[in-house]
Amino acid sequence: MSITTEAPVTRDARDLLTAEELTAVSATVQLNNPGMALSVAESIVLEALKFEAACAAHPTARLKPSRVVDEGWHALILHTRVKAKLAERLGLFVHHVPEAPDTGRHDPDALARTQAAISAAGYTPVPAMWTGPSDTSIPVAASCEHSPPPPEGSCTGDCSNTGPN
Repeated sequence: MSITTEAPVTRDARDLLTAEELTAVSATVQLNNPGMALSVAESIVLEALKFEAACAAHPTARLKPSRVVDEGWHALILHTRVKAKLAERLGLFVHHVPEAPDTGRHDPDALARTQAAISAAGYTPVPAMWTGPSDTSIPVAASCEHSPPPPEGSCTGDCSNTGPN
């Protein structure tokens, strides 16, 4: 599937959650990563929100988070009410499909495709957050990347979409 990159406006991922919701999800990232600065945790969550928005906008594009972004996405998933409200805002619930960690499944094309989908959805990805599994410049507890999804109609790896809410 090709991703159209015509985004009329640049969007701010902060607009996807309330300030309180962003703080709560960021605190979960911090809790899972002792010693991490709140600003880093918040940046990770913002990238996870961009990922979620891209999955909702491109449900068949086989997208997946980087190891760093996966940390923020998992924190978001733990906040079920926040995640449900986000799905309402995006018009699609993005499901998480758990897999055992396996860095051997790394697909650099998937990370590039995901960043293109984020851009097409109107957000600007932060490249430092979208590195391969061996890059530890942003240390996080997450140790996984996920494989491509089941065929037909779902995002890659962690996300598959059930359709409009």
